Parts: sequence; structure tokens; C-alpha cells
Amino acid sequence: MGDVNEVNKRIIGQFRAQGGIVDGPFEGKHLLLLHTVGRRTGQERVNPLVYAADGESFLVCGSSRGAEKDPAWVGNVADMSEVTIEVGRRILRATPTVVTHTSPEWERLYGIWSQYWPASAQYESKTSRKFPIVRLDPVASNVDSATKSARADDGCDGGEHSALRS
Repeated sequence: MGDVNEVNKRIIGQFRAQGGIVDGPFEGKHLLLLHTVGRRTGQERVNPLVYAADGESFLVCGSSRGAEKDPAWVGNVADMSEVTIEVGRRILRATPTVVTHTSPEWERLYGIWSQYWPASAQYESKTSRKFPIVRLDPVASNVDSATKSARADDGCDGGEHSALRS
């Protein structure tokens, strides 16, 4: 599928140009752009990810397509008290929580994500690693009636962008 950074750049450009909609294998999937700051570099990073809705929260998964290590963005998020996400045409601040397999919440949240993204079974077969889920809770000032109604219209149950090493 080509260099992951180049694929991500194309997806990010299309996402922004089309209000959160991309085509190709991810057509019909609900994406968000997650902004993080690299722990070692201090550079801003943007990762396009398919998300699952869980109430007012957005769920993304650090599957890295079944790689042996968690993607770097998971560690970056773990060090941040607040992140920026782009959902459709909205830019929101969110509080991230990394939920690992040792958490009582993990099974339920991972279940939501893996039900929506069937490729997770293929990813699981590549590693013994349990994929972390990152719950993104919009900061209260972001959640207005327009945000709530837009999210209600999403009808999404989650997943991850399979082209990405996220």
C-alpha cells in the first residue's frame, strides 16, 4: 500500500478536504484525526484513525495491524492530559485514557471496537499482544447540541484504519 507516512498524508488531506470522508477501502468508516506530541521529538503528529462511539466518547485502538509493539501514538497519548481531535469538520479537545487489557473496562471497550472492525481478528492472529484502547472524552466545553446531534448521526461502532501503522 506504499509508505505509511505518504498514505497517511493522502488520507489526512482527503479527510480535511471532504469534511471527514475518505474513499477507497475506508469508505463509509468514521474517521478522526488524532493530534499528539512526540515524547522524544516534541513534534506534533497527526494520525488518521477509525473510531468507535461509546456514548459521548470516541474509541480508537492501538492495533498497529498486529505488530509486536504498540504504536508510538499510544505512548504519546499516555503522556498527554489533553489532545486535539478532528471529527468531520469539528475540532475538539479531548481527555485521553489509555485502557489496557489489565483494566476491567478493556474487554467491553475492545469488544465494541473489534465488533465493528472485523480485521481485528486477523491482527490478533499476528501477535500475542493485547491491543490498547484509547478512550477520548470530549472536554465539556466542546459538547454542545450540534456536537451531540452530529455524533448521533454517525452511527459508528469503531475500528481502526487498516492502512495505517497506528
